[in-house]
Amino acid sequence: RDRSHIEDMLRLATAEPSAEFSGAVKKLLSIYHTAIKPMEQAFKYNELRQHEVTDGEITSKPMVLFLGPWSVGKSSMINYLLGLHGTPQQLYTGAEPTTSEYTVIMHGEKFRTIEGIVMAADSSRSFSPLEKFGQGFLERLVGIEMPHKLLERVTFVDTPGIIENRKQQERGYPYNDVCQWFIDRADLIFLVFDPTKLDVGGELEMLFRQMKGRESQIRLILNKADSVSTQDLMRVYGALFWSMAPLINVTEPPRVYVSSFWPQEYAADTSRELFMKEEISLLEDLNQVIENQIENKIAFIRQHAIRVRIHALLVDRYLHTYQSKLGWFGDPHEVFQDIVNDPDKHYIFKSILAKTNVSKFDLPDKEAYQDFFGVNPVSSFKQLSQLCSWTGGCLLEKIERAISHELPALLGTVSKSTDTPECQEKPKNRWRRQ
Repeated sequence: RDRSHIEDMLRLATAEPSAEFSGAVKKLLSIYHTAIKPMEQAFKYNELRQHEVTDGEITSKPMVLFLGPWSVGKSSMINYLLGLHGTPQQLYTGAEPTTSEYTVIMHGEKFRTIEGIVMAADSSRSFSPLEKFGQGFLERLVGIEMPHKLLERVTFVDTPGIIENRKQQERGYPYNDVCQWFIDRADLIFLVFDPTKLDVGGELEMLFRQMKGRESQIRLILNKADSVSTQDLMRVYGALFWSMAPLINVTEPPRVYVSSFWPQEYAADTSRELFMKEEISLLEDLNQVIENQIENKIAFIRQHAIRVRIHALLVDRYLHTYQSKLGWFGDPHEVFQDIVNDPDKHYIFKSILAKTNVSKFDLPDKEAYQDFFGVNPVSSFKQLSQLCSWTGGCLLEKIERAISHELPALLGTVSKSTDTPECQEKPKNRWRRQ
């Protein structure tokens, strides 16, 4: 069937990055390296959150993650969006579980396949932290580069299908941990189902727990919608919501797209006009994420900076309390264990909320610091007041300036440059009700 609407909706004809965009990315990198990373390193933040921000992650394109049961059409959907059906480059599809690897489809000058070990070894890519999941996983990671206008703007990640009757250890790698890594970095998560696979098992339940807090990025897709009659489709749609309702703990229902994402014509006597409208809406959604990528990056780095600042303030408070409680004849280990095991008794977290502009909802778990200080002795840290220099200033002042002024100012300049001039009429979507 005709694919011209995909190019029109995603504006692939005008997909060149602007000079303002490149300048904003450089400015964002500069803020991160001068104001945020020094604080990360001084207080070993990466060992608390296990989320290392790399240059490759800041400069990377938006990532769209495809999750769902086996053989629901995840790979076929990627083939359809990229127009790969019938070409040598198409992803392999079939009725049986076909995708056993994590496949990253990205832009390149020519078509080539990259082994996971090579991707993890390349520090310029955003996938280098995946090395921590071991060689067993890297053997199941594959990168595909190809020249394509859409891939100049976005990266697709195809994942192995969820198979509920298989134990996690049989996969040979930490499946949930790997999924969490991709979920944390995805700008959009497509959770794909078809009318025959709506059951919820242990793996899918775990995935929803891992996506908690990212509900705004989840899109449910009921694929192969033309394989059933209109009456059956209504029943399947209701069954999908009935299955998902206990897993998504938000007041607003998730967005569900109902269509058939492959190049074949819609089956006869099905709701073709509805399916096309749903497809247009999904493409609008995808285009919105692509258009807002630099705003999303700035917001992500600012959120990261807030967490780093809170971590630094907490470690500083632990250190200050430890030094004030440690007497001449006290046992340093016992004194500090008492503070770590019962921080409320020493007002560690309450003092942070009282003295600094911190939300209680942003505070990390108290138990996390028991593990953190078990690995990192408190004596290995300096107080914030000591992390100042005549030439560089204080680390706390730098990160607070970045959070309060520099990042919001950068976001303001980007928003102004992306605004449509008033003299130009905004293109209308003929599928949306006016």
